[in-house]
Formats: sequence, structure tokens, C-alpha cells
Amino acid sequence: MAEKRRKFDAEFREGAVRVVTETGKPIAQVAKDMGINETTLASWVSRARRAGGDGTVGEAEREELLRLRRQDAEKSKRIKELEMERDVFKRCMVLWVK
Repeated sequence: MAEKRRKFDAEFREGAVRVVTETGKPIAQVAKDMGINETTLASWVSRARRAGGDGTVGEAEREELLRLRRQDAEKSKRIKELEMERDVFKRCMVLWVK
């Protein structure tokens, strides 16, 4: 006889994912403790990690962070170049005044 498919509300799913991520317990152990299928919990955890809902960074946020870090590195490089040019001009002014 076929088993009836159980439905879990969003709050229950979020709580289960939170137990896995915050306690560090294996998915199999948490699934057994909560009485749910291991693959079901694994898919919830995977989906939450992709979305960034478990405290980790999602794909979109990761891409944004990488883009911002690249921009920051470029700006830092440009700032160093400008500081070097400033220092050269300062030295030239000292020589010119003398």
C-alpha cells in the first residue's frame, strides 16, 4: 500500500535546516531525530545554502562580493599610483623652490 505524502510547512523546514547548520550534526542524524527522510532534509539544506538562508552567502551575493572586491583592489591600486605621483610632485616642488 502506498504511503501518503507528508507536507511540511515552511517554519518546520527552516527549523530543520537551522538545526543542521547551527549544531553541525550530520543530516542523517537530524533527519532520524525529526522523523523525516534524509534526502528530503538534504534537499532543504542544499536549497537554503544556495539561497543563503542558513547564514552562508548565496550565489548572487557571492558574485556581488567578488565584483566589489575586484573594484576595491582596482581602486587601491589607483590610489597607490596617485600617492606615488603626489610624492614625485612634492619632491619636484622642493627642488624647483631651491
